[in-house]
Amino acid sequence: MAAGSTKIRIGLIGAGNIGNVHLQEFGKLGEECEFVAITDAYLPLAEQRAKQYGIPVVSPSPEELIRREDVDAVIVGVPNQAHAPLTILALENGKHVLVEKPMGLDSAAAKEIVRAQKRTGKTVMVAHQMRWESLSLKVKEQVERGELGNIYTAKTGWYRRKGIPGWGTWFTQHNQSGGGPLIDIGVHMLDLAFFLMGEPKPVSVYGSTYAEFGPRKKGIGTWGKPDWNGTYDVEDLATAIIKMDNGTSLTLEVSWAVHMDTDSAPFLHLMGSDGGIALRGSEGKFLTERFDQTIDLPLATPEDSEEPACA
Repeated sequence: MAAGSTKIRIGLIGAGNIGNVHLQEFGKLGEECEFVAITDAYLPLAEQRAKQYGIPVVSPSPEELIRREDVDAVIVGVPNQAHAPLTILALENGKHVLVEKPMGLDSAAAKEIVRAQKRTGKTVMVAHQMRWESLSLKVKEQVERGELGNIYTAKTGWYRRKGIPGWGTWFTQHNQSGGGPLIDIGVHMLDLAFFLMGEPKPVSVYGSTYAEFGPRKKGIGTWGKPDWNGTYDVEDLATAIIKMDNGTSLTLEVSWAVHMDTDSAPFLHLMGSDGGIALRGSEGKFLTERFDQTIDLPLATPEDSEEPACA
């Protein structure tokens, strides 16, 4: 931070759709932070955002932005293959980092980020905002109070009926994205489930992936602009059963496109010995049994809640 200033000075790398979400959301925190620089692989878009949001500097490259002395923290909102390299570079240049999910293309890239964070002592946060939503925090409070008893299994997922993003772009190319819905929306549900289950350690996984829609150019969604001359070599549905070191288990099911009756909302079920939780979208229930009768109690999101955007 600048001398005498309490605002965190942010540099944004990536001016596309998700970058615009960050500009909108951080813009609500005007007294706490400010954007001082922005860049994008397509500089005219960065210039457009800079004008729209009053950002004083358009940097010619991510590297130049990261090395600026007037930047305290960096948001990395670019295609997945650049998440780890840019995050590590920012850390090594003394910046705090908010990096979009996933951390990297694979576990090796994620581990490199962790090592860089430990070397530098700077803060890294991954954009898993679902764990900070008011409903999730209310559930976490009930879990920690022991209202569910022993959580022995959970099921989570996100079935989008017709939602393949950016067909033919980096979204659907494995060497740039690392995967399809598993690494796109599946990471959100895994993070939320592990958070609410108390961060158990996985010891084994059995899973399957399928690509029944994307290769035929079916199931196309509205996020991103398709490149019909591009390629599609990722899955459009993934399912897995994960076993934990404490004996608990987690089932994951996610899709970008599927023929089934779904409202396309994320869901999570926690099953405990004394009670259960059912979350779908922004609504939830606490389920238990009293006096030999089943009881469902609604869990509502406060009307004045400022929920983070999800993508």
